[in-house]
Amino acid sequence: MLAASWRSPRLDAAPPEIPLAAVACEGVGCDYPAPGGVLAALTDINLRASGFEFVSIVGPSGCGKSTLLRILAGLQEPTVGRVETTGVRNNGKALGGLVFQEHGTFPWMNVRDNLAFGLEMRRVPVAERHAQARAFAERLGLAGFLNHYPHQLSVGMRQRVQLGRAFLSDAPVLLMDEPFGSLDAQTRWAMQEELLRIWGGNRKLVLFVTHDLDEAVLLSDRVLVMSGRPGTIVEEFVVPIERPRELQRNYREIREVSIQLWQQLRRDVRLGLGMQP
Repeated sequence: MLAASWRSPRLDAAPPEIPLAAVACEGVGCDYPAPGGVLAALTDINLRASGFEFVSIVGPSGCGKSTLLRILAGLQEPTVGRVETTGVRNNGKALGGLVFQEHGTFPWMNVRDNLAFGLEMRRVPVAERHAQARAFAERLGLAGFLNHYPHQLSVGMRQRVQLGRAFLSDAPVLLMDEPFGSLDAQTRWAMQEELLRIWGGNRKLVLFVTHDLDEAVLLSDRVLVMSGRPGTIVEEFVVPIERPRELQRNYREIREVSIQLWQQLRRDVRLGLGMQP
């Protein structure tokens, strides 16, 4: 079950000059208006994540994973319960860097300005933010596309722009809602590798929603499992695979943990599809 006191070993090695972020939900629930009453989307959500953890959230379709992420981001208020953050300067704005499945780039901005958007919001001088954007574009393999616009890029390249923009911001928390869900398998594997590489060099607290169990295990320190609607956290898996991880090298270990996740999810997924549990 959820271990609220669990701490990533990585926290002990954090440079003292980097403030550690923490996010906590206590008794969070969310209802939506519905014909004849209300629809309970979430109930009694309790979670804690801090430091440089990578935490994935999995669950059946419609269980409220995206709603939970919007609440954590500060984009939506819970009906009951509370969300607390420490080490985060959100000043009433959305918490952290947000990365979505698609449509996350600004179509009227070129790659350089998309990457530098968070820096612009922080009022970083033009020359400095352009220099940082160029440097990060090189890391992302986008150095030759700084003047291109999103419609001129592949889906995978647009996702790299989203990642770069999120990591370039000063937000210590990165919130990701199925960012690779619309990609083909090969591009998704490449983007998973890219995310791990970037995160390894620019550590942030990551909360990552996904339907892909292998993806959750490959990327995460912990995986939180949600029940069917109304969604609540019913189990926590601490991923026992040492970092650094690679899909090819660690495939057998990843599959073993994924099967455990599926065993926890199977009943609610089948019920949600109208099948016998």
